[in-house]
Amino acid sequence: MKKILFISVLGLLGCNRNTQTAHPPVGGVLSQKDLDVSKQRMRNLNDVERIHIAHWIEGQSVRYYQMPLNYWVSIENYSQREKRQDNTLISYSYDIYDFDQTKIYDHPTERRDAKFGHFDEINAVEDALRFIREGEKVTLLVPSSLAYGTYGDEKKIDNDVPLIIKLKAL
Repeated sequence: MKKILFISVLGLLGCNRNTQTAHPPVGGVLSQKDLDVSKQRMRNLNDVERIHIAHWIEGQSVRYYQMPLNYWVSIENYSQREKRQDNTLISYSYDIYDFDQTKIYDHPTERRDAKFGHFDEINAVEDALRFIREGEKVTLLVPSSLAYGTYGDEKKIDNDVPLIIKLKAL
């Protein structure tokens, strides 16, 4: 039911064609007006997703805490821990789920000896890795703007999809 409600709200946002334009192809140019429309669309989508995630959290037995970057973690005072600096190494893995708690990929994404400031990861994962302790597991609730955004991952994750990420420091 929540999924149907969420999809319906997204559909309503998409119905107002007077204020939305198609994204140009890669390398294309947008006018300032088009950029402003795109920014407003993202703000509206982010507001809808935050409401959806807040309702989802209410039905969970685990508590989640909002991070300054606008995602949630399953560990209290997470952002108050010592933060790892650029050029430090970390090994980690994570699984990705949708908000129906369906695992999207069969195998976890795993990285060994990744160097902060030099690896390409979705924003929320990189931020959360800066605070994680060795061997620790944390669940992230991530709005689409901090996940794969407007384009998706071009594989199994569609555009504008908020995600649940179960992250582990190895």
